Amino acid sequence: MAAGLNSPLSGPVNSGFGGGRRYKSKIIFGVSILAFVPVLLSTFAASVTVGNGNLEFGQGTQQAVACDQKIYIALGEEWHGAPTPEDSSAGFFRVRTVTVSNVDLANCAGKKLRVRLINGESKEIGIGSAPEAKVIQVTLPAVPPTTNVSDSTALLLSYLTGTGQSISGTLAAQAAISVSGTSIYDGSVLNQSNGDVTFFLDPSATTVNIDGQQVRRTTVETIDNPDQPSGN
Repeated sequence: MAAGLNSPLSGPVNSGFGGGRRYKSKIIFGVSILAFVPVLLSTFAASVTVGNGNLEFGQGTQQAVACDQKIYIALGEEWHGAPTPEDSSAGFFRVRTVTVSNVDLANCAGKKLRVRLINGESKEIGIGSAPEAKVIQVTLPAVPPTTNVSDSTALLLSYLTGTGQSISGTLAAQAAISVSGTSIYDGSVLNQSNGDVTFFLDPSATTVNIDGQQVRRTTVETIDNPDQPSGN
């Protein structure tokens, strides 16, 4: 991969094989680097990405949301074959999962959690089965779970437009919350104050296939209006 990727991280990716690639990087958050944060069309609680550097694929970043001072992003990848007449082995590493780690599920209880992927042109990447789907969202349980949750319906999983409007239709995605076991991000022990929230963009890999090299930034937002419809 060329050195001019201009990714937001300051260090190399730590990748693994077997069951897909995962990569992560810890970045120290500080007020002095706020000038480098891209402005997104959002009126929500927080949307922060910091750092710079070169990466082979996408990135994981340390971020802050209104209900938690420190969270992490880990993107999971797997090989997606895309043969061409010239190269039958052609393909790319698709973004399989987006995991928000170290989430304080007690402090963030009842809040909506939204994720966006941003490309090198500072544009939101389509994340769902509809072209206008730029955001994926869950509503965190009002009571912190004591066991893992894998019911996407219970988590009110949905797609939104870039401005936060609900999108109706079939979901290609799934979502889960883990409070037991170990964190996808760093292997730490999971609990209610250190949970993993994972978005599976398209488990079937038939509709949403995002090349990991296109992802330059991720953003996470929390919204504290649990009684309102998903798109508000």
